[in-house]
Amino acid sequence: MNSPGRPDSRTGSGPSLIELAGERASGALLCDAGTVYLREGRVVHAESPVAPGIDVLLTTGGRLTAETWREAVGHTDGPGGVGRFLVDSGRLSDAALEICQLGALFDAAYFALGTGGGPRGFQRGAAHRLGSVRPVGADAVERETRRRSRLLDDLWPCPHVDTAPVVLRRADPRSPAVTRRQRAVLDLADGVRTPADIARALGRPAFHTLIDIRRLAAAGHVVTPRPQATAPSARSPGSGAVVWPDTVPETVFADPGIDLLRRLRDALEATL
Repeated sequence: MNSPGRPDSRTGSGPSLIELAGERASGALLCDAGTVYLREGRVVHAESPVAPGIDVLLTTGGRLTAETWREAVGHTDGPGGVGRFLVDSGRLSDAALEICQLGALFDAAYFALGTGGGPRGFQRGAAHRLGSVRPVGADAVERETRRRSRLLDDLWPCPHVDTAPVVLRRADPRSPAVTRRQRAVLDLADGVRTPADIARALGRPAFHTLIDIRRLAAAGHVVTPRPQATAPSARSPGSGAVVWPDTVPETVFADPGIDLLRRLRDALEATL
């Protein structure tokens, strides 16, 4: 067994989450788009640069002040214990911590496991500073990751809107009205912020923000970017890079296929 915090010695791609669960492994599964933490084969936390961390969800969301979070981190030695400190000191109830931790776990796990190139290594013995709040089975995490991917595709099968800057479209009186949650997203759509930036600014889970943005794109409130066939100034010959423009001409949405997707979306939402 490798020493704590050192990469797994196996060659090739990293072990899968299910394999590690079967071994009852403890440590950090390193993925291209995030990290999943395990304790005795069960998932205890996850992080991704795309998803706001639990500190952002707690502080920006208003449950804690930033100073309280820093105090919790400063009063715990080494990994683990931050969650226990917050509860024992009366800053959070057990239920509030559990709900927020599970939300952050599934949010980050979706990006870590469902996007990018998959696992690339495992650090045995590594632990998250939050500690173990409510462990989740690896099969449940994998199942939820697949469900979320299908849900987004059902809403609007254009995954590039998840990473491109969010650009408002010209108002169309035929477009459905937006909800209060969606209006908060639109208020931050300045053509520069990505969905991850907007989620962080609002203190909301990134996946929930993607749901809003996919629905807004399907309704025509924000631009759906498309590949640019030729862009000599932005790609080198033979690079195979795809460039997503910041804006898309309105004529793109005249395609009858878009109207069909909108009708399919309406039918799907009517059954949810």
